[in-house]
Amino acid sequence: MSASLLDGESLAARVRAEVADRVGRLKGEGIEVGLGTILVGDDGPSARYVAMKHEDCAEVGINSVHEHLGATASQEDIEAAVARFNADPAVHAYLVQLPLPDGIDEERVLLAVDPEKDVDGLHPVNLGKLVMGAAGPLPCTPAGIVELLHANDVPVEGRHVVVIGRGLTIGRPLALLLAMKRPGCNAAVTVVHTGVDDFAGLVRQGDVVVAAAGRAGLVTADMIKPGAAVVGAGTSWEGRKLLSDVDEGVAEVASWITPRLGGVGPMTRAMLLRNAVRAAERVR
Repeated sequence: MSASLLDGESLAARVRAEVADRVGRLKGEGIEVGLGTILVGDDGPSARYVAMKHEDCAEVGINSVHEHLGATASQEDIEAAVARFNADPAVHAYLVQLPLPDGIDEERVLLAVDPEKDVDGLHPVNLGKLVMGAAGPLPCTPAGIVELLHANDVPVEGRHVVVIGRGLTIGRPLALLLAMKRPGCNAAVTVVHTGVDDFAGLVRQGDVVVAAAGRAGLVTADMIKPGAAVVGAGTSWEGRKLLSDVDEGVAEVASWITPRLGGVGPMTRAMLLRNAVRAAERVR
């Protein structure tokens, strides 16, 4: 068996085309969609990721606004940048790129973001809406994973999904989203981590396995039920090389798998664009 690839690049391109169409309609009404980013310091992966977001904006016609603060920026400097974006009507949605430098209270910064402009969908107000099943911006990576599975006709509803990792950006919100009674979800969800007994045995129960632990090669072929779908959402760096949580040998056991590059990452950025245009539509 050799798994079919869950191609995030091609699906993300379709999402960007949809976003570009909506951006064009808003321009026809005199509304220029604006997406902002705040980058603090000179972390290489963070800078590259922000640059890709601005490239995506240019492709779909979204105006991008960027503030780059030095690594010595104070808590007050960063919160002042947040306040400027909160007050700027030309910025419909924005993000503060993480991680922030040592000594900065990230939680305090993120709580200062206007929930209506929270493009990542991770403000406590928006996570609360997710828990309630209320309308609001969905966290980008979980939303992208659900769409990627749904677009490839991977059976999720009524199946057992195992999510590896309980982080704020992927694991926790993804588990909530997949368990909800909505298209492409409605699953039985188990959240595991490396501190649980019989970790491999629990993972092996999954019809769908999403690895979001940030540990290279954590998920191996012997942990996967034959025919399962496997999503590598967690990544780590070895120098300039991006590594997946999923070992390459898993492709010989699974029926569907994300590639090391071009799987979840493009979908995360596509969902960010979708959240931005939705924010502008709400203002309208």
